Amino acid sequence: MINIAVMGFPQALASSMSIPMEMISAADTIDRLHHRRRKSQLQIRLVSECHPALQVMGGLALVTDPLPEHDPMTLVFIPALWGNPRAAVRKHPDSIRWIRQQYQQGAMLCSVGTGSYFLAEAGLLDNRQATTHWRFFDDFARHYPGVGLQRKRFITHQDRLYCTGSVNAVRDVLLHFVERLFDADTADEVAHHFTHEIKRSYESLLLATDHKDSHHDEVIIKIQEWLHANFERTVNLGELAHQFNMNPRTFNRRFRQATNQSPMQYLQTIRVNQARELLKHSNLSIAETAYAVGYQDVSHFTGLFRKLQGVTPRAYRQLVRTKQFNVNQDT
Repeated sequence: MINIAVMGFPQALASSMSIPMEMISAADTIDRLHHRRRKSQLQIRLVSECHPALQVMGGLALVTDPLPEHDPMTLVFIPALWGNPRAAVRKHPDSIRWIRQQYQQGAMLCSVGTGSYFLAEAGLLDNRQATTHWRFFDDFARHYPGVGLQRKRFITHQDRLYCTGSVNAVRDVLLHFVERLFDADTADEVAHHFTHEIKRSYESLLLATDHKDSHHDEVIIKIQEWLHANFERTVNLGELAHQFNMNPRTFNRRFRQATNQSPMQYLQTIRVNQARELLKHSNLSIAETAYAVGYQDVSHFTGLFRKLQGVTPRAYRQLVRTKQFNVNQDT
């Protein structure tokens, strides 16, 4: 039996609880259909100190089970919190004790965003890598100096402890869990069902590329977000600079200073990363893929893709039609 608990707190973001429950429940259904098995192998429940009634951010009222004291979990999700995570941690000592107990009994633990504060408060992240929501990097580092905070990695994994820097990034970890708990075919089908509904954020994309120190230029962050939301359009970088109240020279200087790339290089990277996803998970032709990510000229797209990936789009499609996110197995 696969026992999964999703923890709930009054300050929690509902999406950080519902996404794990929906994706893993879908995986269980798909797995049963694949193997023509009527009985589910999964028990997934929402648990909380606030049993039975819990009201989370946005006013959503949920019914929860109590923290299962004598039932070891396979996997536990700790949700993202809205507001001051330190204040939330201080209000829930029983949850911290229970998290520590579950880890000692062999559970995998996965925090979403500022849920990592609970793992850190339990002492589980000491001398281990971790991440949290970018707005709380400095606060987290100040309160938990023994944790190896990874400011540019939005997913970390060490010794059965997983941390994600955002609600969007947890989707990638979930595909890993689905493959580990079920199989690769199930993970691939879950990815097809969910990847177009939950858009990959630029933070999640940074997982596989840049591991250098984070920057805190909020204007550039907004421009990065704009580029990720509009990469398929014809982008005039001069007009984009004026849109964010900068002249082109200042725009280029600040962007390169923050990201170690020019705005054009950054846009090209976004487009090629998106093309990789389409080549991996869709049946669009190479020309259709090029158009979908913002290139009218297929030859230009193919040359750029080869430059950044080392292979042509066609060769890449043949090589990788597998999982979206891969981490090493626990040793």
